[in-house]
Amino acid sequence: MNSIIKSIFRNVPLTEDESNFLYRKLVKKNFKKGEYVLKADEEINHLYYVVMGCLRTYFVDAAGKEHTLQFAIRGWWISDYITLFGNEGTKSVSYIECIKDSEIYAISKNDFDKLCIGMPKVGHFHIKNLETAFSSFQKRILERLTLSAKERYVKFIQTYPDIEQSVKNYHIASYLGITTESLSRIRKELALN
Repeated sequence: MNSIIKSIFRNVPLTEDESNFLYRKLVKKNFKKGEYVLKADEEINHLYYVVMGCLRTYFVDAAGKEHTLQFAIRGWWISDYITLFGNEGTKSVSYIECIKDSEIYAISKNDFDKLCIGMPKVGHFHIKNLETAFSSFQKRILERLTLSAKERYVKFIQTYPDIEQSVKNYHIASYLGITTESLSRIRKELALN
């Protein structure tokens, strides 16, 4: 079986024919650090699987402030889910930026939807991924509402130990909903303990 298909659809028992069929639906893309997979107001109809690198999805508010919604590293999926799964039309509302050189595989939502219907085990896999993502997003919202900035940062480094070395301070601060100055202060406090 194709190694990229094994990686993407881990724990899904696929035949050689199914694996080859799935592989033909994927498009490999390479991006350099600083390049964009997607910008706001662009057409969006793909999901992206990260083979290597680090990406982030962020939104820019009316005041020009960036709000990091998601980081994605090896083995993660990323897209503009608001547009892709919501009823927001076809134009992206967020940006997907490569913060490290990245290799990703793209699959159109239309193709993926057809695969989920035609191959129930792929559909089940997708549902499990969405359940995990939904749970993580809700957990993050609750943490933002109930935890202090310091507690959120500690949770972040415990949950994503490999991301911190790849991203800039303002990316982390944006993700946590704090200023870079607050992040620096929190790091100093933790270093003293």
